[in-house]
Amino acid sequence: MSERGSAPTIDEAADMEPVEDESASEIESDVGSSDAEQEVPVRRWARVVGVSLIAAIGAVSLSMAAVFGWKLHEARAVDSAAAAALDAARQYAVTLTSVSSDALDQNFAAVLDGATGEFRDMYSQSSEQLKQLLVDNKATAQGVVIDAGVKSATTAEVQVLLFIDQTVSNTVAPDPRIDRSRVVMTMNLVDGRWLAGKVDLP
Repeated sequence: MSERGSAPTIDEAADMEPVEDESASEIESDVGSSDAEQEVPVRRWARVVGVSLIAAIGAVSLSMAAVFGWKLHEARAVDSAAAAALDAARQYAVTLTSVSSDALDQNFAAVLDGATGEFRDMYSQSSEQLKQLLVDNKATAQGVVIDAGVKSATTAEVQVLLFIDQTVSNTVAPDPRIDRSRVVMTMNLVDGRWLAGKVDLP
């Protein structure tokens, strides 16, 4: 029988087996290397997305904090303005409703000092006629604020509702009587002072 047709010997078979194992190992190594190479870009992309997401969340949080801080500051400023204007309105209401025929010039000067805008113009125009009426009747009046509250407020303008009792006496009615009135006073911030720009009797 010729050598071409003969079966491989044990030694020859033994020599062939390592060759097959080496080829399979190389294939597995190549596959593993390919998978690892694919995982690297994915991990990098995940890190980029994560960092971008954290940055976006941080930016939104900072924006919300800034808006909240501004609103809180604005609310405190309005509250402070409302309190100051309310106090000024209460004092001015007493000045406006208290008068004595013996001290008219002083009374009217105080009223004009606490007024501005429309109300100041109106009071100035009618002051002489009102003075004469008070002198002729020897009138006196004393106002007391019973209650007061803020209707609306901004940092520059505040509307105040006041309930006032005014004790009045004159030559026609010498016995004092009490007049009760409700007044809406619009206070305007002018050069750091709260002044009455409008006075209504609703």
